[in-house]
Amino acid sequence: MFRFLGKLAAPAISLGLFASCASPAPVPAQADKGATLQAAERPSPVTDAPWLMATASVTDIDRTARFFREIGGYETLWEGALDPREIAALNLPEGASAAGVILAAPGAQHGWVRLVRFDDAGRKEPTRPGARAWDTGCFWSLMVRADGLDSIYDDAVAMGWWTQTPVANLDFGGSVLKVVVFQGPDGLQVQAYERLSPLLPEAFGSFDRISQPFNIMQMTRDREAARLLMEDVLGFGRYWYGPPHVDAQPTDMPLGIPRNLTTTVPYAAGIFEPVQGEFGRMEYIEIDGLEGFDHAPRCHAPNLGWLSVTYPVPDAGAAQAAIAGRGWPIETAATGMTRGPFGDVQVVSIRSPEGAWIEFQGPLLPANE
Repeated sequence: MFRFLGKLAAPAISLGLFASCASPAPVPAQADKGATLQAAERPSPVTDAPWLMATASVTDIDRTARFFREIGGYETLWEGALDPREIAALNLPEGASAAGVILAAPGAQHGWVRLVRFDDAGRKEPTRPGARAWDTGCFWSLMVRADGLDSIYDDAVAMGWWTQTPVANLDFGGSVLKVVVFQGPDGLQVQAYERLSPLLPEAFGSFDRISQPFNIMQMTRDREAARLLMEDVLGFGRYWYGPPHVDAQPTDMPLGIPRNLTTTVPYAAGIFEPVQGEFGRMEYIEIDGLEGFDHAPRCHAPNLGWLSVTYPVPDAGAAQAAIAGRGWPIETAATGMTRGPFGDVQVVSIRSPEGAWIEFQGPLLPANE
């Protein structure tokens, strides 16, 4: 799927990777490929709320949680064992179990982080060994806003987190930014954006050092295939779908593309949201010209890394019927379980074209409903 498009790439006019962090308001929809649904033509959205939580598989919960607790001041919302019914739905071996914790930025009603340690579940491999941006498959990074990124960088390195690149200084679309991708234990990645100017919109809310997550990113073999899922099947709105982007001059860039290739290797971003606002986005990046590994087969428990994102729905069964009716395969049919602070719920899951799990969680409804 990777093609060298350097000679065909558009000039550096899009915000590309940084569209979701640079623009104070959604960018007008743009498309460089054909069959694109207008808002009025999209099916009704499966959900109209930001995602509730992102789940990661880790080897040591407390070790990974330090980043969120000590740097972000995240609070523990729930801690305990996962329901055996959830373990069974993940197709893990008999006798497997799991413990988890849910962390939340102060006051956050969504965008939580769930860290899970699987036990007696078989061999654990990284979902994205090496974590290079031109390797496709699974979730690449969780995305947060930052305040005082240079200080956060020092603190993260001191606690054993690393980075893909030094903190990059960027000026895109009138927004002045600092960006870095942190990599912690088990290869878990958190992408931090500090906007120096203009100020963030008031709708984002205040935070100290790092915010709740607002987006999550996948590296894709085919951005159009991802668009089909997000718009044509899930009914999400489009935040950004611009032309391929290359830099006019060699640039330090957080994706780790070598400086001498940033002027010839294009990347294209697609960012989608269930409801217009600051939270709950899902982003896909397609890089042409650098051929890497495809890790899509690794995107499953108990492998280590970001495993899933969970969106709320009023009825998981109805969400399943809508998704299946629009032609997308169901990975796990609506299953009842007790989960974290949510109580008794039903969860249905699908996979993105890159193998990443996307869940839809609703209340456990009486059988006659």
